[in-house]
Amino acid sequence: MLNRRTLLTRVAALSVLSGGAAHAATASFDAFLQGVASEARGAGVSQATLQRAFANIRPNDKVLELDRRQPEFTLTWEQYRDGRITAQRVERGRQAYAENATLLDAIATRFRVSPRIVVAVWGLETNYGGFTGNYNTIEALATLAWDGRRSAFFRAELMAALRILERGDVAPERMRGSYAGAMGHPQFMPTSFERLAVDFDGDGRRDIWDNRADALASIANYLGRSGWDETERWGREVLVPAGFDAALAGRGTRKPLREWLRLGVTAADGTALPPLDMPTSILLPGGAGGQAFAVYQNFNVIRRYNPSDYYALVVGMLSDRVA
Repeated sequence: MLNRRTLLTRVAALSVLSGGAAHAATASFDAFLQGVASEARGAGVSQATLQRAFANIRPNDKVLELDRRQPEFTLTWEQYRDGRITAQRVERGRQAYAENATLLDAIATRFRVSPRIVVAVWGLETNYGGFTGNYNTIEALATLAWDGRRSAFFRAELMAALRILERGDVAPERMRGSYAGAMGHPQFMPTSFERLAVDFDGDGRRDIWDNRADALASIANYLGRSGWDETERWGREVLVPAGFDAALAGRGTRKPLREWLRLGVTAADGTALPPLDMPTSILLPGGAGGQAFAVYQNFNVIRRYNPSDYYALVVGMLSDRVA
């Protein structure tokens, strides 16, 4: 029997959250953890690992609060862009690129992913490792899996986190990240870690928390496995002609780049766009009259990392500036 606070204490603590707890009322946190432990043992996780992983964890009120708050405010494109592509982030990115040039070149040789895009993802995810999150990953995932909103998703992530601990890639005390369970420099969820984290330096552990080589190589592996084509750009800022039909904008409309040129699309920097057959979409993230972008297949690869047009555009723009 796991030694935990009483359910009454936890419910009282959770009741302070606006909206109240959404967890299944029939199962205490203790009972939930016992069920997870039983499932994990069946998957080969040892009792010793479970005891270390579950030591002193409890439902985390802040995790639930943040999970419920996230959809309440939507940034405009300009707010999102300007909050992330700052002079400080660009300069720090250039420094990080220069400081890690040899490592980044070795990673690019192996995974065929441009160093600049790896650095941009790193910069946007954790400010080049400056802040990787300080939530206990097991506690955060257990809280979200016990809570009823997306329990199946987070239970699967919790099981993956326990398997990672069993393999010894990281100690439970160091397995920390975001409130939603994203971990280390790349902010991988545990299932992504299992599939895509790499031991680049060959020390026997895939350490995305404290080993920069493993962390950056894991980002490159993620993008490479998602279909990154090193011979192409992610996209570029363009100008659309007066009277451009905004209904043509969006990832759902793909035309050869030469066709967009025929319709009057030009490069924003004044350079000549090549009349290629490359499948291209035009995005107007701020709406008609705002910035316009021509995006290619690599843009969709960036979206595999985070399925947001804003995110992928900022990664692309930041990559162009840091290199």
